[in-house]
Amino acid sequence: MIFSTKALILTVAMALLGLIVYGIFKMLGLKIVGIVFLVIFSVIGFVVGTCKMPQIDSIKVARETAGENLDDIIKRAIKFKLKRNRIYVYAKEEKNNGIK
Repeated sequence: MIFSTKALILTVAMALLGLIVYGIFKMLGLKIVGIVFLVIFSVIGFVVGTCKMPQIDSIKVARETAGENLDDIIKRAIKFKLKRNRIYVYAKEEKNNGIK
């Protein structure tokens, strides 16, 4: 099975965006360019729905998010931007009991 449900949904959603771009380029007489954009958008949707972030030690973001699904990373980034780059941390006080 090539498509998971999530990958299929994202591929179709991105293909719909690609169809909008295709329509714009078709009106301008650039049908081939529109088809290329349609294919590119569809492939991006498939990759985001299917792939996981690889571990690349030289890139900080890839090192921190290694093994997570790309769509989860994108959702988290969008939520972070919508909250105006604020992170809320709730920490408990630890009792040391005199032990170091």
